[in-house]
Amino acid sequence: MAKINVNVKLEEDIKKEFEQVCDNLGITMTAAFTMLAKQMVREQRIPFEVTMNPSSEHRMRVYNDKYRELLDRDRQ
Repeated sequence: MAKINVNVKLEEDIKKEFEQVCDNLGITMTAAFTMLAKQMVREQRIPFEVTMNPSSEHRMRVYNDKYRELLDRDRQ
């Protein structure tokens, strides 16, 4: 199967730490991303929990409340 290139933008410090972890595990960054992609395709989900930090959750609640208020106002 043909392979393609995928570009990923990371903050420099995250990239360096990620590269170090991969090196410690004896794999390349490409291998790590490939493993992630294959697992996501196989399981049809992100293979780890994705959450918002508490301030983001609060902000999202506020946005949702305001959005509902606007919808309710438009329906009247």
